[in-house]
Amino acid sequence: MSFSDGTRSVHAGLPAPEVGRPFLPGPVFAAPYHLDPVTGPGEHGYARTEQPTREALEVAIGELEGGPALAFASGQAAITAFLLSVVKAGDKVALPADGYFPVRAFARGALADLGVESVLVPTAGPYPDLSGLRLVLLETPANPGLDVADIRALADAAHAAGALLAVDNTAATPLGQNPLALGADVVVASGTKALTGHSDLLLGYVAARDPELLAKVENWRKLTGGVPGAFDCWLAHRSIATMDLRLARQSQNAAAIAELLVGRSDVTGVRWPGLADDPSYEIAREQMRRIPGIVAFDLGSAERVARFLEAAELVFAATSFGGVHTTADRRAQFGDDTPPGFVRFSCGIEDTADLVADVTRALDASK
Repeated sequence: MSFSDGTRSVHAGLPAPEVGRPFLPGPVFAAPYHLDPVTGPGEHGYARTEQPTREALEVAIGELEGGPALAFASGQAAITAFLLSVVKAGDKVALPADGYFPVRAFARGALADLGVESVLVPTAGPYPDLSGLRLVLLETPANPGLDVADIRALADAAHAAGALLAVDNTAATPLGQNPLALGADVVVASGTKALTGHSDLLLGYVAARDPELLAKVENWRKLTGGVPGAFDCWLAHRSIATMDLRLARQSQNAAAIAELLVGRSDVTGVRWPGLADDPSYEIAREQMRRIPGIVAFDLGSAERVARFLEAAELVFAATSFGGVHTTADRRAQFGDDTPPGFVRFSCGIEDTADLVADVTRALDASK
């Protein structure tokens, strides 16, 4: 039987019911396990290579993404492990020019040192001829600018050129879109953000349907040891159950905040792919089941952003996004190539009317 997103989130990766046991068993904290003195390890021998709490989380993520998943200690650990396990000296890769900036820094440093050439392409295009590329990486919606790429069209173009297509699904989450179903070869994501949504853990993952490709990534993880801890895995699995509810309120709040902002003459550059006049609206409507709770806008100066955040009662100044509390940050201070007054605003799950009223008051006070 086919279930909806909310039901799938609640039941993802749960073990079969067992009398006297909890719905989601507590984390296993062991690093080494008892071995059979004759045959050696059984199902679990050492936590860096196999770990039951992590495996349960991977099943849950895999069910939602539509392909087997591997968990990592952070989103950056996941994406760098994927890159280093599939590219080699002489390869050329296309990376988002407007995506998560540490990926570009990694390309300029470690990948370049290994002899891997990278080209930067805006998420909204135009895209160059993909011939000769080993990999095309998309981040859609892009963080922090929120442009959206056509995954299906780019998957077709990449495959025609003999390249892999990978999609960073952090902002959308698997309840917002399923890149593997749209033709992507690989999904990478940070689970630190909306997937888990409580701002209390670091996590990343890689998902793919090709077992040979995923085996390369898993072998890299085994040899480099970038695994998440048992408690983080358990917290993440617990949090996934409420993802559908959290995302619904966050998207509702983002719609209300975006409408508020576009109606103000003292705010410019409002971006949210759910707005009918947003440049990414048509593509987002076609390939996404829901729009994330992130809104981008410009207040004109760093000083006004500071005044806005100081005046707001419900908006915390914090980096990262996707949590249950509304947060905002001025991306230029973290190295993003954005104007000094650019704000990435991440809607939490507060009451919509309260949040709109607080943002309105803070904007008025920040003038």
